[in-house]
Amino acid sequence: MSTSARLSTPGRRAAAVGAVLALIVALVAAGIALGKSGGDGKREPSAAAGAANGPAADPQQKLYDDLERTTSRREQGDPLALGKTDAPVVLVEYADYQCSFCGRFTRETLPELVRKYVDTGVLRIEFRNFPIFGKDSERAARAAWAAGRQGRFPALHDELFAKLRKGDALAEDKLVEMAGAAGVADLDRFRQDMNGPEAEAAVQKDQQEGYSLGVQSTPSFLVGGRPLAGAQPMKAFEEAVEQAKAAKAAAPAGTAK
Repeated sequence: MSTSARLSTPGRRAAAVGAVLALIVALVAAGIALGKSGGDGKREPSAAAGAANGPAADPQQKLYDDLERTTSRREQGDPLALGKTDAPVVLVEYADYQCSFCGRFTRETLPELVRKYVDTGVLRIEFRNFPIFGKDSERAARAAWAAGRQGRFPALHDELFAKLRKGDALAEDKLVEMAGAAGVADLDRFRQDMNGPEAEAAVQKDQQEGYSLGVQSTPSFLVGGRPLAGAQPMKAFEEAVEQAKAAKAAAPAGTAK
């Protein structure tokens, strides 16, 4: 598994946010706002219909393409990402470390997606911290970001989701213990990074991105720009990835990333 991406300029990101905000109106009108189904993994009819019809028949495909272009960062050396920067499909996940459905996705579905699509160069996965359950979730999000500073985000991410942890189980000292178990070498630096302004800013950036997209619950996903909410079964992600891949292959030359 590789962790890589493309650098983006501040101007590009500002323009992207404006484009996304304009798209949200259309997405909400179409009834496909992210997180609408909640964490129970039940799909909205519009998402299911899009998966069944294929890219050529989906009237929302232009919106999906625009969302992927504006939300996928593809930043070089992004420690919270897996996969090649030029992978044809990007999956963006918005998650909270106190979310049981996020844990289910991480334990049951993520390894299969990595094996089938990331390792074969088809998919890139980018994680976004979206803490919605208060200070303990925010602290865990900052800890995950801090582990990424030492190249151990995937290991701590998996450790945090190995079982459902809430409240005192995500206290600072507990997070430091988990970081040590996850292979974070410099725990003093980890603690400092976790409590520093850069961690807070990074988490807030992810949160604001999610809110601007209409994310209402965790986990929420964009798969090639296509909204998918809840801990869906592997088949739902396979459909979304394959459809996004086909749409990218069918795009006119020069329009794909």
